[in-house]
Amino acid sequence: MDRNSRLLSLAALAVALYPALPLLDWAAEALTGAPLQLERHILSTLIFALLTLALYLQVGQAGMVQLGIAAFFALGAFGSGVLTVEKYPMQLGFWGALLLVPPACALVGACLSGPCAGLQGDYLAMVTLAFGELTRVVLLNMEAITDGSRGLNPLPVPALPEFFLRHLSGPGQMHAAFLALYYTALWAVVLVYLCCRALGRAPLGRAFGALRQDALACASLGLSPNRLRLLAFAAGAGIAGLAGVLYATYLTTTAEPSNYDFNLSTMVLCAAILGGLDSPKGAILGATVLIGFDNLIAPGIATLLGRLGDAADPGLWGTFSSWRLMIFGLALIALMRLRPQGIWPEQDAGHRGAP
Repeated sequence: MDRNSRLLSLAALAVALYPALPLLDWAAEALTGAPLQLERHILSTLIFALLTLALYLQVGQAGMVQLGIAAFFALGAFGSGVLTVEKYPMQLGFWGALLLVPPACALVGACLSGPCAGLQGDYLAMVTLAFGELTRVVLLNMEAITDGSRGLNPLPVPALPEFFLRHLSGPGQMHAAFLALYYTALWAVVLVYLCCRALGRAPLGRAFGALRQDALACASLGLSPNRLRLLAFAAGAGIAGLAGVLYATYLTTTAEPSNYDFNLSTMVLCAAILGGLDSPKGAILGATVLIGFDNLIAPGIATLLGRLGDAADPGLWGTFSSWRLMIFGLALIALMRLRPQGIWPEQDAGHRGAP
């Protein structure tokens, strides 16, 4: 069985095991005293895995140092808000935003490649960092459109066919809408992963590899580095915009623009490095490890340690969430020292039988 078949099998397994998540929630709450809400955390992980795959295309495939991926994530979220909230006349709903926003974000990414033409390394990193911060500030100050720090809300849940909802009550309809969002995110990750795998074997993927190794040598082969950067920027921005649409719908709000800052871009880059920059499967694994640690493991440990401390003065035990990033940072340093290629790099495929 090849890797693509294995991934599809894992996706099918996720579909099959979904009904068991409430039982796992019950067991975790009985053990730790804190509900884990696995359904919501897994959906969040899928969304950030999609965002990490977008960065993999730009950094891992094309070798561009991209520090502004959060900007396209924000544009996807706020674009979805503008197209769906009651404040605006469009009100296209989730499915309309899902079709229109990613291509619009891809167009913005293609436009960004213009000022970045000929730039690489630290200079490209500074331009993308500046674009990310500029986008955040613009969204924050355009209160007439984005509602500033309040963000746009409420975003509608995915609409489902009337015949499907006819026999469902209010809570049942909400859960059905959540299922639609969950499976949309799941299959989006699967499809983007398969596209990334196919790209690695295609002539365009080899052209990206040449660009990653040396832009001058890439040009000497008759390839256009600027055109390749445009394609990488557009593809990554479109996928990040898709993740933004899913994220805003998941929260039912765009959230405030400050949530899409440089720290978010850094976190996504860390996830890609953690899994393996040259590997799409590593990008998914890195996002799963990072988001899973932050959303599942850290709160559970904080609850357990809080029980061991003094309830009136929890002190160090009760503040685990404030220094969890230190633990993750130390783990990342250790990984870079012991396994700099990441947890699941592409070159490991040769030991398992590359296709």
